[in-house]
Order: sequence, then structure tokens, then C-alpha cells
Amino acid sequence: MHLKHLKTLLTPQDGAAKVTCMAWAPNNARFAVCTVDRVVLLYDEQGERRDKFSTKPADAKYGKKSYTVKAMAFSPDSTKIAIAQTDDIIYVYKLGEDWGDKKVISNKFIQTSAVTCLIWPADHAIVFGLAEGKVRLANTKTNKSSTVYATESYVVSLTSNVSEKGIMSGHADGTVVRYFFDDEGSGESQGKVFTHPCPPYALAWGVNSIVAGGCDKKVVAYGREGHVLQTFDYSRERSEKEFTVAATSPSGQSLVLGSYDRLRVFNWSPRRGTWDEAPPKEIPNLYTITALAWKKDGSRLCVGTLCGAVEQFDCCLRRSIYKNKFETTYVGLSQVIVRNLSTGMRVVLKSHYGYEIDEVKIMGKDRFLVAHTSDTLLLGDLMTNKLSEVAWQGSGGNEKFFFENETVCMIFNAGELTLVEYGSNEVLGSVRTEFMNPHLISVRLNERKRKGVEEDKKLAYLVDIKTIAIVDLVSGYNLGTVSHDAKVDWLELNETGRKLLFRDKKLRLHLYDLESGDKSTVLSFCSYVQWVPGSDVVVAQNRSSLCVWYNIDSAQRVTMFPLKGDIVDLERSNGKTEVIVTEGVNTISYTLDEGLIEFGTAIDDADYYRAVAFLETLEMCAETEAMWKTLSKLSLEAQQLHIAERCFAALGDVAKARFLNETNKIVERVAKEFGGDGTEHYQVKARLAMLEKNYKLAEMYYMEQNAIEEVMEMYQELHMWDDCIAVAEAKGHPELENLRRSYYLWLMETNQSERAGEVKEAEGDDMAAVNLYLKAGLPAKAARLAMARDQLATNANVINRIASALIKGDFYERAGDLFDRIRNSQRALECYRKGNAFRKAVELARGAFPADVVKLEEAWGDYLVQQKQMDAAINHYIEAGCSEKAIEAAIGARQWKKAVHILELQEENQAASPYYERIAQHYASIQEYELAERLFVKGDQIKAAIDMHTQAGRWEEAHKLAVKCMTPEEVSELYISKAQELEQEAKYKEAERLFITVGQAEQAISMYKKKAMYDDMIRLVGLHHPDLLIETHTHLAKELEKESRLQEAEYHYIEGQDWKTAVHMYRERDMWEDALRVAKSHGGVAASRQVAYLWAKSLGGEAAVKLLTKFNMLDTALDFAMDTHAYEFAFELSRLALKEKIPDVHLKYAMSLEDEGKFLEAEAEFVKAGKPKEAVLMYVHQQDWVGAQRVAEAHDPASMSDVLVGQAKTCFQQRDFQKAEAYMLRAQRPELAIKYYKEEEMWIDAMRICKEYLPSKLALLQEEYEREASKKGPRGVEGVLEQAREWEQTGEYARAVDCYLRVKDTNNTALLEKCWMKAAELSIKFQGGERAAEVVQVVGPRLVQLRKYSAAAELYLNLDLVKEAVDAFIEGEEWNKAKRVAKELDTRLEDYVDQCYKEHLKNQGKVDSLVGVDVMAALDMYAERGQWEKCLETASKQNYKVLHKYVALYSTHLIKEGQAEEVLNLYIQHGVPANSQNFNIYKRMYQELLSQTDRDNAESYRMWAALRDFMLALCESMSKSSEANSAVHEEFEQMLLVAHYYASRSAATALPQLSAIAAKLSISLLRHTELVPADKAFYEAGLAAKAVGWENMAFIFLNRFLDLADGIDEGNLDALDHSDFQDTDIPFEVPLPDKLHVSVEKREEIRDWVLTVSMDQRVEQVLPRDERETYEASLLAANTGIRSLPCLITGYPVLRNKIEFKRAGMAANKDDWNKFLMATKTSHSPECQDVLKFLNHWCGGLPTAGFSFH
Repeated sequence: MHLKHLKTLLTPQDGAAKVTCMAWAPNNARFAVCTVDRVVLLYDEQGERRDKFSTKPADAKYGKKSYTVKAMAFSPDSTKIAIAQTDDIIYVYKLGEDWGDKKVISNKFIQTSAVTCLIWPADHAIVFGLAEGKVRLANTKTNKSSTVYATESYVVSLTSNVSEKGIMSGHADGTVVRYFFDDEGSGESQGKVFTHPCPPYALAWGVNSIVAGGCDKKVVAYGREGHVLQTFDYSRERSEKEFTVAATSPSGQSLVLGSYDRLRVFNWSPRRGTWDEAPPKEIPNLYTITALAWKKDGSRLCVGTLCGAVEQFDCCLRRSIYKNKFETTYVGLSQVIVRNLSTGMRVVLKSHYGYEIDEVKIMGKDRFLVAHTSDTLLLGDLMTNKLSEVAWQGSGGNEKFFFENETVCMIFNAGELTLVEYGSNEVLGSVRTEFMNPHLISVRLNERKRKGVEEDKKLAYLVDIKTIAIVDLVSGYNLGTVSHDAKVDWLELNETGRKLLFRDKKLRLHLYDLESGDKSTVLSFCSYVQWVPGSDVVVAQNRSSLCVWYNIDSAQRVTMFPLKGDIVDLERSNGKTEVIVTEGVNTISYTLDEGLIEFGTAIDDADYYRAVAFLETLEMCAETEAMWKTLSKLSLEAQQLHIAERCFAALGDVAKARFLNETNKIVERVAKEFGGDGTEHYQVKARLAMLEKNYKLAEMYYMEQNAIEEVMEMYQELHMWDDCIAVAEAKGHPELENLRRSYYLWLMETNQSERAGEVKEAEGDDMAAVNLYLKAGLPAKAARLAMARDQLATNANVINRIASALIKGDFYERAGDLFDRIRNSQRALECYRKGNAFRKAVELARGAFPADVVKLEEAWGDYLVQQKQMDAAINHYIEAGCSEKAIEAAIGARQWKKAVHILELQEENQAASPYYERIAQHYASIQEYELAERLFVKGDQIKAAIDMHTQAGRWEEAHKLAVKCMTPEEVSELYISKAQELEQEAKYKEAERLFITVGQAEQAISMYKKKAMYDDMIRLVGLHHPDLLIETHTHLAKELEKESRLQEAEYHYIEGQDWKTAVHMYRERDMWEDALRVAKSHGGVAASRQVAYLWAKSLGGEAAVKLLTKFNMLDTALDFAMDTHAYEFAFELSRLALKEKIPDVHLKYAMSLEDEGKFLEAEAEFVKAGKPKEAVLMYVHQQDWVGAQRVAEAHDPASMSDVLVGQAKTCFQQRDFQKAEAYMLRAQRPELAIKYYKEEEMWIDAMRICKEYLPSKLALLQEEYEREASKKGPRGVEGVLEQAREWEQTGEYARAVDCYLRVKDTNNTALLEKCWMKAAELSIKFQGGERAAEVVQVVGPRLVQLRKYSAAAELYLNLDLVKEAVDAFIEGEEWNKAKRVAKELDTRLEDYVDQCYKEHLKNQGKVDSLVGVDVMAALDMYAERGQWEKCLETASKQNYKVLHKYVALYSTHLIKEGQAEEVLNLYIQHGVPANSQNFNIYKRMYQELLSQTDRDNAESYRMWAALRDFMLALCESMSKSSEANSAVHEEFEQMLLVAHYYASRSAATALPQLSAIAAKLSISLLRHTELVPADKAFYEAGLAAKAVGWENMAFIFLNRFLDLADGIDEGNLDALDHSDFQDTDIPFEVPLPDKLHVSVEKREEIRDWVLTVSMDQRVEQVLPRDERETYEASLLAANTGIRSLPCLITGYPVLRNKIEFKRAGMAANKDDWNKFLMATKTSHSPECQDVLKFLNHWCGGLPTAGFSFH
């Protein structure tokens, strides 16, 4: 939960002005604040002050300042407020309904000590604490107070639980006491719960925990029974003060504690069962918080302070706008406020169980709320403010909600329909049904009240497509089930739930009465039907007629109007009912008879007088007549006899009207005589029973009163003589005989002869009875009586009369019985035959006429066949000997076995053949083939038998039969044609069997080849042509290889004994494992080693080493690589795994290079191999002294001497004495140098060498020289020089130096320089020490004066006088020399030289000149001046390192200026060095480019391609450097992949056919949001998915973008919900972007779209999954953990059909690759061609040669 300051309700004062207490009204409409001056201020919901009133002291004599207000609370109905005061009293004020109403004291409760705290729980009285330690309860109804419990310690705090059914008090001694009015089944204990270390002034009771705080600066959370759950210790924080007050949110899941300048917020975590501390709200200068009040809907928190300020804060976990119509504010995990933005109406949605509420949706035309928790479902009606919470187990959000019914929500989930009534927290009902169309479900809940029915809740639904069930939702009983003969497509109960209308697919309309269970068809064709609201009137359309049933109980009475259009709606309002009809483009309304509708309503309401009054206003018609009948029935049931009389009179039923009139007179008489309403009198009850034709009930009423005469009179009036006589007989009435005579006379008068005959028969007068029966036309009754009476049977006249009457009436069987009774067999047999009584006829004939029995049996069989009783006729035909008829009957009766039996009993009979065929066909149909075959053969139908076996696949049986009965040619032709038919039907096995059966194996083989069924083809070749088997295998393998069916091709290559081709096939496709497997299995160890070597070579790097190590082939592979001159691979192997072999590889490589004449490369390799002597010998052999000397000096000093001597000889020959001397000395052969100098008469040099290296021979050498030189005297300068030379030659160097210094011939500066230099040289060389320094200090300045700066500097340098040497060079402006000297000898002077040089150039203005002298300094100056082009141009002429130093400096400058694209162009122009110091520049440039907006278009391709190429160049450089395979290298490889995706996406965007690939690339970039700004990535991915119609993903990605945007605004991403991206490789922890990369306008457009789509039932908030049951774009499989390679075209995982590139780890999905390739070919897109060209370079070649670059 976050606190956001909204406004200041009360401004603070300069001093202490404590806000003593505050309270919110439960209805959220009022907020009260009590100030230090004891005035209560009242604010409205918006925080505007609307009213105030002053409190009063308990006793006015003590003055208004004698007390303070400690607490106050609103009543549960928000109409009153209770004020707790320290002057020992509580006042209850009635506030009034409007602002400004007078405040009246309604209660006051005087106490024995100061009231310290107070609460007013819902549904309970006021609870308050006293200073003396008591907690008491004040009842506002009785105006009395009582003690709840007492303690000995001051009550410092008082709070209640969330339901306000329990209270808790904190006391000054730290004790916390709990008390429950109702523990709600929690089982928690009462009394002392725990003891806090200090007085718990801040006490809060959350949903699962109690939190206390006080002056010890600690917040302690206690469990329900007082054990410590958590402790938050702030005692070490200097800025924290004591906790003064606490408040709990209405949901109990958040709480706030106030201290000094700070609010601390804690949120309950249901998952962990602990409190989480949110960042505290720091408010400078707020001072101590003295009061807290939380609004009852949880949306606002008000804070009162010591200085009198009241601040209002918004409290919410999160807030969102839904459809731009509603604002949802999550004020707690289990509480959400939904506000209609247009009307301001608010609904508080709260889980009563404290469960966390997920997303709230507004559905059903923006009227209904739906929200889920983990265990419940919350529903609400915004219009009526009715809310429900029902238990609901998670179903993955797959429920379908229907809101067509305003009182109940229908929820369909997994085949189960659940009904929830708004405002009820219990499920109304639940049934199983698969039909969730609202038109197939009808719910009625108390929509029209019926008399005597309190709860009327019914549901009608489909059990299956043809069965309707009606359920009473109150009792749960099934009221009825309607089974129909057609599919039902609409149904609806009437409002009282007594009748059901439904329509079937044939558009027939039916009515079902629930009370009677009757179903009737109302309309044969119905295109529209509806109950009229508020009535039982039905409106329907039958083609071009409007049908109205004003009284549905009389369904046959319908009012019809002609129509020209179609009914579209039915409206009833303002006392008017209209049917809306569209006729073409016009809409016409037909008004119904509101009076008739009103009648139905009156009837339903049982207001019969109103119904009569209404009907009397109508003219009589069919509808009116039906209504009178209905009213008559209902009024009789209600015993409203006057109304019933009026109804029958209106209907013209005079008898009933008169009868009721007489009854009403009796009622009035009885009521007058006995009182009451008269309807309970026996005469009235009996007459009403008579009216209902319930005469036995009427008799019972009369007999109860012994009114026998009245009973008999009733029966006589009704001519119910039998009942009348029965009563007379039972009571022994004296008029019994007269009654009987009267009854007979009445029967005869009314021609009731049959009844009269029965009376005579009962009296025993048989003759009279017979005559009466014959008179009544009942000869059968007369015959029955005659056969039962012997005296009548012997009377021939009577018998003949009866028989004639029977024959005349076609009663032949009864006549036969009569003739048989009198032994007239002939007449009896004739009658039996005519009456088809064959059983009696056969029985009679067997005794009387045996010869006629056979004919009778046949006739009997014919009669039974005629009656379709075939099975009964069989035996009669057999008895008659009619075999053919018997067989026909048996076949007709499907008595097949009996038919076969009869046939087999026949002798050879040609006529029986058709019967055999018919019976055989039957047995073939039931697969009794052997019997069928036997019958076909017997019936001479052999061809039919063969066809039967063929169709049943019984080829062998068919062939056996065919061979027996047909020629071989006919058999072959038959089988081949049949096989070809089977082949066309794809029944290849059966066709093969037929081909093989007739010896046509080639055709079977051809068939399988044509159908590419190679296994079967090979099987047949092996069986029938084994000599062609190998050739066939090889041919098949090649075909399969072309089709890329490699496994099958391998099998056939091996079977064709050509395993090498199989290996080659796999090698070409980089399928090395398969190649190795085949080589190892079929070529042995050598072949497998060769394949393993080639595999490793193709892999390279560590992968190759691992592979060779796995096969134990490292040494072998290394030798093989050297033998085949694959030295690069050999070096790679030795460097990674065989470091001890590296010298051997270098040596072999060096020898190879020497043979090729590549001596420099060979030298390097010899040295690396540790064989420098070999390199020296190589150069000596080539007489390359320089190379030999270089190698010897560097690597083999022992061989240096010979090399140097040889070189020295060459130099002497070339008169290069200096070099020659150097070589000799280096070779330690000074005697040779002296010898050569003497030969050249260079005595001075010879003596120098001798003195230095062979001093023992110096005297001899001097003597030799003196003999050669003649002595000369001094002559001026020449004399001085000569003398100096002599001193020098004789070793008197001090004198020689002095002589040389004395030479001062200013006209000959060259001589001066030479002399002085000689002096210095001798002094340095022979005198040394201080003397040499003195000489140099003298000579140096002289040389500078002569402008011989270099000579002076050299002298200085000889004595290590670096500073003086540098100054000499500077004086002579020889800056390069000065710089070099400073750099090489004393680096401390470099800055000195540079500074002097820069000052010089600045003074001279010669920056360009500086380039030629000291380029680095010049470059620095260009850089300082911002002349970057000149700087880079100059640096490019230097070495690569210098150039990139200044490129890096320039890049840093450009990045600061926000010109990252210029940096990219700079490196593209000058190259990409893999210098670690440049990596941060590269990363910063990369991030800047990725952060650019509006770059997801085709026009940006050049930039993305340049970035991609830059990254590739960098990665390739790094792979060759020491950074190869390092962490930073892998990071740059990842950046290269991302740049490639961007470039490919930009290329694909330009082509409509590649839009899906562009979308996939955008989606794939989501897994790289550690590089790509997260909000930009999700925004682009969402738009791309939306553009190609992937709305599910678009919704999820753009929703995530909005969440990220909100997080960026708030400064953290902690509130992000990652549930949509579980089990994907999209990272959760991503860097927080500095700013939003999308404009606010675009963000709001996206927000609108997301809110719109979220209500779309088609869109599910689930990412699509593939066959791995994993998000389709995720490389990592959720179930297996296997990581797939990303496709280079789309970035999606490569699963099945893949294309692999030569470079390991590079692959693409085949379909996407082909699609990209085809689009490139057809469009000639240069961008797509560039992508392919890049892939060719990056991946080591494309996998197919089907594309060329243009």
C-alpha cells in the first residue's frame, strides 16, 4: 500500500494545538475532527468543511476549559456521534440529516473517572475505556452503561477487529486484553492476550495479527494467542521517536503507525503470513502525530498532528482505469473501490474472508462486477449495489458469465451451470449442462408474488439437446422433466414459474404446465416468441401473423394480426404494451390490449372482483369467453360464489348460474340463521361438490347429516338410479321396490335396452334379458347368456335368432361357438373359417372332418402371412406339406436356420436355387463364410462365393474356390483387376496378397514404389528378386537422400553395402554424430577416427578438444593435422589441450615454412619451438648475416662470435670501419681489429683498441707508431694542435686536454669545435670525475655560442647532465632530440620539454609544424581545440594505436553530445579495435542507439546494419585476442545477436509478406531486455503482434508495457506482476529505464486499446504454447529445462525442421528460412540481400546455394 498526500484539511498552527481525535462515518459521507479547543469540525467526503459544533462540559460551573475530548466515534448508521471527555462523561449527539441541522444530545453517560478512549462497533453499543482501568459498554437505547471487564491499569488504547465483533484494550502496564461479543467460530481466547514492554498507545488489530507500539520505538507483531511473530526495532534510529497512535485499514491487511514526522506502513503478506514494511512516509515539520482515522472504504487516511494540522492521504496498492469509464482503486489486498467516472457512483468490493482480490472486471453493459480471489468469486450489481461472495475454486479464469437476468448471474464452467443471486453469499443452485446459451436457460426469482408462496425461485435448463429439466431452487427438487422429439433451441418460464414455453429446431412452439405435467403444441411455426413482462400473456410470430395469447391456459384461443415484417422487440411501459416490428426500412409498433393483459395480472394476484369489473367492460368474444371461464374456475376454487355465478351467467351457462344462485341463497340463509359466511354448511358443500361432479363427496356430506332423502333426491334428479337404489338398500328405505320399478320404466322410456336387459338378467328373467339384448343390437351378450343357461341352449328358436343376429353382425367365431354348443359341427366349422378362428376350426375338424385338416392348416398359414406373422405360419405350412411356402415364411421371419433345415430336407429341386442364394447372402453378411460358401455352391452361385471371400479379404479361400471352378487365365485376370481396385482404395496389403497369389510380384513391387512404401517394396524384392536387392537399396537411398529422409537413406545405404556414402551424406549436412556412428559401426576404428578428426576440425576450439578427448584421440588428431599441413588446427588443439606439444608443432611448421622459402615466418616458428640454432643455421646457409645475427643475439649468443667475425670482415672490405670494429669487439676479438686498423694505417684507432682491450701490448704498439711518425715543433694553433696530439698519443691526457682547450681561432669554428670536443672527449675518457665535469661545463657553453647545440648536448649526456643537454637542444630548437632525451634518460623532464615546446609553438603559431616534430603533442593540441577532423586525419597517418586513442576521445565527446550514431560511423570508418579500455564506449554507444525511438521502421535499416557489422567486427577481433571467450566477449556476442535481430526486423518490415517474421523478431527481443530498454521492447513487440493479428500476445505485451511505464513514473519496478511470464525466458529483473521511450499520447492510446480488448471474450490472457507445453518464443523448455537454439531469422526456438549453418550453434527454422529466402528472391530487396550476405559471413556460409548476391 502506498500513501499519497491529497490535501490539507486543517492548516497547522505555530504552537501546540493538538488534534485530539478524528473519526470517519461508516457511510463515508462525514469526517469529524476535534481540535484542542474542543470544537468538532465536520467535513464532507471531498474534504470540504461543511459544519461544526462545540462540545460542552459535564458541569458548566467548571468552565469550558475544564476538560479535553479524548475520543469520538460515529454510530453504525452514521446519524450520531459519541464524544468521550476527561470530565468523566460521554455525550451522544444526533447530527441531523443535513449540514447545519441543530445538534441535539440524545444520550449522556456519566462515569466515575475520565474516559480515555472510545469506539462504537457495528451492531453493538458504545465501548469505552476509563482512567481507572475499566472497559465499559454504554447502551444508547436504555441510556445505561455496564462494565465489560475491569483491570487495575489506565486504558491507553482501544480497538476492534475487522468484523467489529471483538474488542481489544491496551493498558498503561503493557497489558493487552481481548473480549468477543461473537468469536465467529474462531475459537480464540478471551482475556489477557499478552503484555507489551511499554504502554501500547499504538494498538492495531489486523486480519491475522495484533500489532503494538509505544515509547520504546519498537513495533511488535503478535499472533492470535499473543506469541511474538515479528519485531521491527527502530530504537537505534536517531530520527525516530515514540509511536503515538495506530490505525488499521478496514480490510485489516494494512496498518499505519504514527510517530514524529513519519508514518510507518505495514502490509500483511498472506503467502508468508508476516507483515511487510513498506517505505515510510517522511513528512518534515509534521511533528508528532496525535490521531489517525481511516475511511471505511479504505481509500483515505487522515492524520492529525500536535500542531493542529489535519492531512489527508490517498491509500491504495494500485489504481487503474477500466475502459476509460471506471476507476478501480485497490485499497487493500482484499478490498477494491470501483468508481464510475461519469456519475461518481462508488461501490466497495470486499472479500469477507480476507482473500486477495485479483483483477476486477466490469461486464454486462458496464453494470456488473466480477472479481476472483484464490478461493472465492465476487459479483456485484453496480445499479442496485448488491454484492455477493461465493466459494469458488480456481478454474483458470475459463468461466463464462451471463448477465441477461438482472437478479442472478449465470456462470458456466466445465459443463456446470452455477447461479448466484446478487446480494447473497451462497450459491443459489448448480446443475450440469452442456448448453450455455442464455436462450436455453430460464431463471425466475420472486418476480411476481403469488398468494401463499413466499420464496418462488425456479430454473429451467437443458439436460440434453432434447430434454428440459425444471428445478425448484429453494428446495432443490426437480419439478419436472420434458422429453421432446426434436432439438430445443429456446425456452423460458413465465414469471411465476408455473408454465414453460419452449421452441424446437422445427420452429414449433410448445407449452408445458408444471402443475399438471401437460405438454401441448401451441404453434406449428414460430419465428419469435416472448412472455409479456408482468403478465402471463404470450406474443409470438407465425410467418406473417402476430399471435397473442391473452390467456395461455386456453392455448387454442389466440388473437392474430397480419404482419408484413418481423417482430424485433416487445416493450411495456407507462400502461402500454407494444410489439415492435420492422417492415423493410420502417419500424412499426402494434399496441396490445392492455385490458386483457391487466386481467391476467388480476387473476394472478387473486383480485377476482377487479377481474370481473374489467371483463364487464369488454364485449364477448373468444378471448373474453376464455377469460370468463378461467375466472369461473378460479372463483369456484376460492369459494367466491357470487363471482362464479356472474361468470357462468356471462358465459350463458344458465344451469350453473341458476344452480349457483340457489346455492348463494342457501349461503345467505345459513349465514343469517347461524352466523359465519355460510360456506361451511353441509348443503353448500354438497352442492359445490355436485357442481364439480364429485357426487360421492356430496353424498358423504349429506350422509354425515343423515339427510338420506336429500341424497336420494339428488341421485334421482341426476338419474343416477343405481346409486340411489344402493343408498336405499343400504339404509333399508321403504320405497326400495317402487324405486326399482321406476328405474325400469325410466330405462324403457329412454330406450336403454342394454341397461334394462342387465336389470332383467340380475333379476333372473333370462328370456326377457335375451330379448332386450337382441333389441339393443347386442347379440354377443345374448349368446353369452344363452350358452350359460341350459334352458336357453335347448330352445332352437332362441338359438337361431341369436345365431342369425351374430352372423349378421360378423361375429362368426361367437356364432361358431354357439353352433358347436348345440353340436352343429358343419355350421360351426363354416363360421370358424369365415371368422378366421382357425385354431377352433382345426380342433373341430380333427374330430369331425379329418380330411379337411391339411387345407385348414394351409389356409391358417396364408392368414398368418397376411397378418405378417411369418414365424407362426412356418409350422402350419410344414403341417400342410407346403415346403416352398414354409421356406418363404422362414426367410420372411428371418428364421434362417429353419429355412436351411427345410431346404436340406428337400430332394433335388431346381426351384430351391434362389432360396440358397438368399440365405447364403444373409450368412455372408453375418460373416459365417463357410456356411455361406456351402449354400452358394449348392445354389450354383460359385462366382458370388468368390466375390464374398474377396470382399472379406479371405484370399486363400477365394483362390481355392476359383482354382476349382475357373481357368488360370480367368483367375489371373480376376485377381489382377481386383488388386488394382484395392490399390485405388489404398488397401495395399490386400492388393499385394492378390498380386502374389497370381504370381505378379513385379506389379506389387511397382505399386509399393509408386506409393513410396519402400519397406514393403524391399521386402518383396528380397523375397522375389534377391539378386537385385543391393542395387535396389542403393537406388532407394539416393532417392531418400534427395528427399532429406536421412535415417531411411542411411538404412538403405548400409543395406546396399555402401556405408561410406552414408557417412559422406551426414558429413555434408553437419550431422557428425550420425556420420561417426555409421563409420564406427561399419568402417571400424580407423574410419571412425578419421570421421571424428574431421568432425573436430569442423567444430574447432574447445568443442573440438572435448570431442577428441571423449574419443581419446588428441595425440592422433594432432599428428594427423601436422601431416596434412593443417597447422592452424594443430596449434588450436595443442594450445587448448596439449601444451607440451606446442614446440613440436612450431618446429614442424618452421621446417615447412623454410621449405617454402618463407624465412621470416620460419625464423619465428624455430624460435617458438626453442630451436634458434636452426634459425641461425638457416640464415648462415642463405648468407643472411643480419638475420643470423638477429637470431643469435636474441636467442643463441653462443653462435654469435662466428657471425660477428664474418660480418666484420665484410665491413672492413666495404671500409665501414666503425661497424667492423664493433663486430670484432662484440666477437671479443680485439687483436683482429688492431690488425685491420694497422693495415689501414689507422694508428690512433689501433692504439685506442689496444689500450682498452689489450693494454699489455700498448707499449709495443706505441713504439711502432712513433717509428712511423716524425717529430714536429710548435707553430701557432697548428703547433698547439700538434702538441696536444703528441700529449694525447703519449698518454699525457691532462696536458693534451689543456692544449686543446687553449685553441681559440675564432675564424675557424670547425677547428674550434673539433679541438674543444677533443678536449672534452679526452677528459671524459681518461680523467673522469670532477675534472671531466669541469671540462664539459667549460666546453658546453662555448659550443652553444657556436650554435653547435647537438655537440654540446652530446657532451652533457656523456656525463649524464641531462637537464643541461635538454636545455642545449631547446636553445637550438631541436625539440625532437630534447623530447627523446627527456623520455629516454629522465622522464621527469618530458613535461618540461613539452611545456617549452608548446609555449614555443603557441608563441610562433605553428601547430601544424608541431606535427612533424612531436605528433602526439600536436594531436593533443588539436583535441584541445576541438579540431577533431584534423586530429583524426593526422592520427591516421600514425600507427593504429595512436589513431584509436583519438577516435576514442572523439567518441566520448560525441556520446556526451548525444550523437551516438556519429560514433558508430566513426568506428565503421576507422575500424573496431578490441581494446578493453574502449569497451565502455562501445557499450554506451550501443545503449544510446537501442534507446532511440521511432527506429522500428524500414528506413532505419542502414543504421541497424552498421551497428550489426560493427559488433561483428568487434567480436571477430576479440576472438583473436586475449579476451577471447571471456565474459565480456560473450556479452558482446549477445549484443551482436540483438543488433542482428534489429537489422533483420527492419529489413522484414519493408515487405508485407515478412510481417510475421518481423513480429517474431520483436517478440524474441523480449528475452534481451537486460540490453534493450524494457518499455520500448514490450511496446514494439505488442504493436508488432497487434499488426499481424496476434491479439493474445499483443494484449499481454502492451499490458506489460503499461505496467513498466507506471513503474518508470514511480521510480521502481517492485510492483510488477510476473505471472503472465512464468516458465518463459523473458527476464523479470531488468534495469529501470531512465525515462519512458514512448510519448505520453502513444501510451494513452495503448492504455485505451488494452482496456477495450480486456473485455473482449475472444482474447485470453495466456501466451501461446507449442508442442513442448512451453511459451512458443521461449528457448528454455519449462518441463525439461532443455534450451533450444534461436532461429537466426526469427529468434524463435529451433525445434524440428531446422537448417544448420557451418558455424556451430547457428541454426534457423526451415519454414522461416525458406519464407525469407523466397521473399528476398521475389522482391529483390537490397536490405534482405544484405541480411543474407551478413549471415553468409557470420555463419561461415549459407546452408543452400539457391541464392546469389546482387
